[in-house]
Amino acid sequence: MYHGLCIRYHVSRPELQNIMEKAREIVNKALSLKRPLLEPEAKALINSIGITTPSFDIANDSEEAVEIAKSIGYPVVLKVISPDIIHKTDVGGIILGAKNEKQVRRDYSKIIENIKRKIPEAKIEGVLIERLATPSLEVIIGGLRDSQFGPTIMLGLGGIFTEILKDLSFRLTPVTKGETFGMMEELKGCPLLNGYRGSKPLDKESLSDAMVSISNLMTEVEEIKEIDLNPVFLYPKGLTAVDARVILG
Repeated sequence: MYHGLCIRYHVSRPELQNIMEKAREIVNKALSLKRPLLEPEAKALINSIGITTPSFDIANDSEEAVEIAKSIGYPVVLKVISPDIIHKTDVGGIILGAKNEKQVRRDYSKIIENIKRKIPEAKIEGVLIERLATPSLEVIIGGLRDSQFGPTIMLGLGGIFTEILKDLSFRLTPVTKGETFGMMEELKGCPLLNGYRGSKPLDKESLSDAMVSISNLMTEVEEIKEIDLNPVFLYPKGLTAVDARVILG
């Protein structure tokens, strides 16, 4: 089972290199198999650099799914794992909120049925069983290796802030903690981070740490072309990356 741990990034260069070496192992395994990082691997990657994700594990049949759900606690999310499927929602590869054994068995069978019906040629590597995260303000953290400018990092607020307002901030990597706070201040939705109309201030320190972690990853691991953590739920204390996508190049 995988549990992300939030670690503060006041680390020495040797410590950083050790952390990045673990990340490279995950990336190199996928490269050796000539395939993209699967979601569990992408989450293991960001766990390795200190970014929290909901607890998860991989099931290969419905009974194993039930045992994992019992272990991590209900409610859970089930997601298909396949190198041939990018947009899981479009093909019925994600089902949210199973609250008991019966629902886990039903959802597991339904996902397999959906994929075999809609993309029969897709290779199914298993089904991800993940603890359903408590919703909060949605943040997006991204990284892109631009052919002209090199590695960059992006911060945005999720939902309508991204879709309609295009509320985003960019920097070349590596970034300092001071620069990450500057990126937060550039967002139109920044008042939501500080606490708005009686809501509690959100944990900008944890957000800054996560951004520095992604900046370090993009700077140090050249095989990563793009990374997208969306959504990241930001809480008054801590955060959790609900979904992670990594493109190698």
